[in-house]
Amino acid sequence: MRKSSPPLRSLADTITKAIIERLEAGTRPWIRPWNAAGSSRPLRACGTPYQGINTLLLWMAAETAGHGSPFWLTYHQAKLLGGKVRKGESGTNAIFYKAYSKEVEDRETGLVQDEARRVLKSFTVFNACQVDGLPERFFPAPRPLPEPTARDLALDMFFTNIPARLRHQGSEAFYEPGADRITMPDPSAFEDPDHYRATLAHELSHWTGHDSRLGRSLAGRFGNDAYAVEELIAELAAAMLGAELGLPVAHLDHHASYLASWLKVLKSDSRAILTAAAKAEEACKLLLRLGGRADEAADVPEDAQRLAA
Repeated sequence: MRKSSPPLRSLADTITKAIIERLEAGTRPWIRPWNAAGSSRPLRACGTPYQGINTLLLWMAAETAGHGSPFWLTYHQAKLLGGKVRKGESGTNAIFYKAYSKEVEDRETGLVQDEARRVLKSFTVFNACQVDGLPERFFPAPRPLPEPTARDLALDMFFTNIPARLRHQGSEAFYEPGADRITMPDPSAFEDPDHYRATLAHELSHWTGHDSRLGRSLAGRFGNDAYAVEELIAELAAAMLGAELGLPVAHLDHHASYLASWLKVLKSDSRAILTAAAKAEEACKLLLRLGGRADEAADVPEDAQRLAA
């Protein structure tokens, strides 16, 4: 039996509470093992990835329950595909924004105009591991890694395609907004090339926020906490990019110093994590496009095409 969704007015509070609980336990819920089967992004029934805060929500749900499939379906989608949600299984709430217009009277002129608004809605999804009778494609076998040399060349080409100013010196990695430049230690200072690339992905995530690119300004909303929120966005974007490229991000432990600041922001603003996840998604998409990966599309099976809408 499907459970009813929580009151929509408290949905952001519920999401933020779950994130806070993980952070207070010393766990960053966006850190995932990127060698999962197929794509390690949570996937819709049609094979397209979930985005923004839904990525975090479904990652957490999969980790807690031990689900091995990246696919998440609604009860109706599972039924259309010949599947049946097993008795006693609990669904996971995902979210979306529903746009609507409302007539608003201008106090000065008395004119009535339509005002565009958005409201947060939720829907329930089940992991493919909770459903019997689904096609085999919902349970992909672990993908074999490409030949190391071919993979290294492809990843190096991806980062080379991104037109960021990059210099190698010193023992710290950081991005300078004023100079619009990334500084990285020499690659030989890292445990392996992937750890270098993962660290570079974090700094590139900061780079996307420059005025000439995404123009990510946070001071107006977050004030003195803007710096901590920017670090949170970079963490999330690096995790999302790592999921797409197969890079580790769990080694970025030096960012644990921001946990207290993140908790402060999340406890005072339940929608802050939604904003951070959305801006991280924008950063990830920009880097994928610049790196030449945005146009890659997986084949969508015929039985999924009718579910894509």
